[in-house]
Amino acid sequence: MQVSAGKMKKRKIHESAGDRTLGIVCYIVFAVFALICVYPFYYIFINTISANDLSARGAILFWPEGIHFKNYISALQIDGLFQAAKISLLRTVIGTAATVGASAYLGFMFTQNKMWHRKLWYRLIVVTMYFNAGIIPWYLTMRNLHLTNNFWGYILPLIVSPFYIILTKTFVESVPHEIQEAAEIDGAGIMQIFFRIMLPVIKPIMATIAIFSAVNQWNAFQDTLLLVTDNKLYTLQFILYQYLNQASSLSALANSSTSGSAMAAAVATTQTPTSVRMTVTIIVVIPILVVYPIFQRYFVKGIMIGAVKG
Repeated sequence: MQVSAGKMKKRKIHESAGDRTLGIVCYIVFAVFALICVYPFYYIFINTISANDLSARGAILFWPEGIHFKNYISALQIDGLFQAAKISLLRTVIGTAATVGASAYLGFMFTQNKMWHRKLWYRLIVVTMYFNAGIIPWYLTMRNLHLTNNFWGYILPLIVSPFYIILTKTFVESVPHEIQEAAEIDGAGIMQIFFRIMLPVIKPIMATIAIFSAVNQWNAFQDTLLLVTDNKLYTLQFILYQYLNQASSLSALANSSTSGSAMAAAVATTQTPTSVRMTVTIIVVIPILVVYPIFQRYFVKGIMIGAVKG
């Protein structure tokens, strides 16, 4: 074993010129790719803290100029922003928890031979991935269920997701069946097996689903556009959508929301549609960027095991 280890070390030390060249090329390619991914966020951020007149002219490309943070102060004073943040946070937390719980339970149940007509129910759920009635029938259904201008219209339609159920089912099938058989011999019921045995085992796939669901809930705005007219139920993403479609009125909105003192009025006069739009974009994106690394360590394991059986 010591000889083999020594040989491996020598091989690592004495790399060929081709290996070194390939390594350098890979580092360069990945560095460029990382820069391409990060630069849009960096570009938006430096424009939010730069002089607004320069930002409006597109003069800020790589380095901030005339650094200030008045844009964030003005954006945080926009009417309805904190209420929208509250709604976005609530729908993300509640919706993600409900989706993860339903996906975990249904994915587990569809692996149980004792379930009544298990294959039929599974196929009925999967078929919804391929057939969609369209927006109008969906809207009529939501209206008939009294889910228009209703917070639960954000939650209930997304609880059962065929894709997440398939991932969970495949993950559960990769767990040795002997674990469940041993629990059954000890007298454990189906619910005890699910909560006490399976939930701790399937944490990686649950974390993966939590990431997907949280990003989907946080970024959603189309359901607000179609179902909600009450501004108390607007989400951050919908407000951003409105800003993107009404850029000409953004500065006026910022001016009216920050009027109240001589200093605030002075700050408001410096606002531009570009500055407000980019500032709100950063405010909307930051929370999901903070949450994502928390679940990242589960992500690769969960998605690989959940997607490939065996």
